[in-house]
Amino acid sequence: MFKAVLIAICLLFIFPKSALALYDPLLVDNNRFGIHIADPVDLEEAAKLVNSQGGDWGYVTFVIRKDERDIRRWQKVFDKARKLHLIPIVRIATRLENNNWEKPSVDEIDGWVSFLSSLNWVIENRYVAIGNEPNHAKEWGGEINPKEYGNYYLAFAKKLKASNPDFFLLQAGFDASAANTKETMDEVKYLNLLLESNPEFLKYIDGWNSHSYPNPAFSGSEYATGRGSLKTYVWELNLLKSFGLNKNLPVFITETGWIHNMDTKDRKKLSPSLLGGKYEYAFNYVWSDKQVVAVTPFVFKYLEPPFENFSWQKKDGSYYSFYNNVLNLKKVNGVPRQYTTGKILNIYVQPILINSDVFTGIAVIENTGQTIWDNNTFNLKTANGEIKILSFSHSELTPENNGILIFKGKTKDKTGLYSDQLLLTKDGQNIAKSGKFTIIKLF
Repeated sequence: MFKAVLIAICLLFIFPKSALALYDPLLVDNNRFGIHIADPVDLEEAAKLVNSQGGDWGYVTFVIRKDERDIRRWQKVFDKARKLHLIPIVRIATRLENNNWEKPSVDEIDGWVSFLSSLNWVIENRYVAIGNEPNHAKEWGGEINPKEYGNYYLAFAKKLKASNPDFFLLQAGFDASAANTKETMDEVKYLNLLLESNPEFLKYIDGWNSHSYPNPAFSGSEYATGRGSLKTYVWELNLLKSFGLNKNLPVFITETGWIHNMDTKDRKKLSPSLLGGKYEYAFNYVWSDKQVVAVTPFVFKYLEPPFENFSWQKKDGSYYSFYNNVLNLKKVNGVPRQYTTGKILNIYVQPILINSDVFTGIAVIENTGQTIWDNNTFNLKTANGEIKILSFSHSELTPENNGILIFKGKTKDKTGLYSDQLLLTKDGQNIAKSGKFTIIKLF
């Protein structure tokens, strides 16, 4: 008995719960195309871009600030993303305070965990990036403190994993081109100090979050490699190996892209007409790396300073020419994993049959998973065979909603008592069963 318990305890350490809950997004069909949006109102237009040309289930990165944690509001955003087949990458943030982003507090983590855990996420993996470019003083309350960021990240990561092991954690993307100044810190130095004070840090990263901008001045060559290029993530992964990382992290490029002159005569910035070829080359030959899960260039729509020179959309609602280059690139039909679960809450079945084998009934069902149901993708059956669904109260049943089915079935031939259960199936899998029902057959 003692030996069996000892083996079970060892297996818990060999196969940690968090590792079993996550799936590797590179082991399923994956559409790496994505876009960074500043406002969830742009989800529909973003979907047209990233899911074009045979694509499905592209990515979208957006920010949730601590003063925006309205569960109703964000559940609507997630539900819309689900319907549009967009996979969200959520970057959490504090709020602007005196031209700096307020330094986050460990005391606020429980509130974040409660909020993030209350949402019905779009797919099994819940992609969360904790923070943003903390090697910039303005991103950490006006100072640079690698130890504090490491403490905050680890406390946050451990609580998220304890809440739900489906949380897929990404560290803050760093500015790889930053130098050692009063306002910024070199990424190598920053990571050295961070890991020195928090050696567990890399164990709690499920994927690497990279800001692979083409520098200098967001105007570099698409052919460049190494630090400060579209391949910054490769330089970063090699850096992590030098720090002792011994696993291949999936890469999420949540920020990248070129600055442009908005079709003006400003020769210090690139003309938008030059960016189309650059993006085509990047997606076809740089970000085609098998380790890259998602690429979400910054930013889809930003019409005011300080980021209007990165915007893909113009003030008149039209798009810069490079938008069409990316729109027309061939994409993959992604197939992310989603939970399909449900309940049969109640059933009413015709209790007495006279000279008949056919019965009718009503079932109240609930979608408790992540997929959207329609009457072409689910069925009812019993141990005696298929049940014919006569009508369904919804054209689509979205998660956390109920629907009513009217159905017809057939009993066995013998008279007397007939007892059975309803099974709800979706895509050939049993996902819910009812309590037993009994029919009295006469004659």
